[in-house]
Amino acid sequence: MDDYPLLNAFWTMCLIFLWVLWLILLFRIIADIFRSHDLKGWGKTGWLVLVIVLPFVGVFIYVIARGHGMSDREIAQAERQQKQMQDYLRKTVAAGDDSGSRHADQLAKLADLKNHGDITEEEYQKAKAKVLA
Repeated sequence: MDDYPLLNAFWTMCLIFLWVLWLILLFRIIADIFRSHDLKGWGKTGWLVLVIVLPFVGVFIYVIARGHGMSDREIAQAERQQKQMQDYLRKTVAAGDDSGSRHADQLAKLADLKNHGDITEEEYQKAKAKVLA
């Protein structure tokens, strides 16, 4: 290791970083090709072949031609996943024990009473402890 200068180690680390960055970009583009609903079978096949056979040229052409919609498709996918998660949580909570929702309702009412000044902080803490017990 004595004959390997520090500058060469730095350049090696830079090249590894760029290689990993390139792989991330390549896989994001491949995922975007499959995620795209406006491309049909042959269009997806053509882009996929171009990106795999000529990776540098294919990725650059894809980013120039279809890069403007990549973020839109990514946002739409995130919104779909968020909606699915919310639907799942609603179903799970609705199917769960009613005592949890009753406790939450009671705590919400207590918080409203405290916020409106109807009860003091000490009364709120005592009532909250009684609900959670």
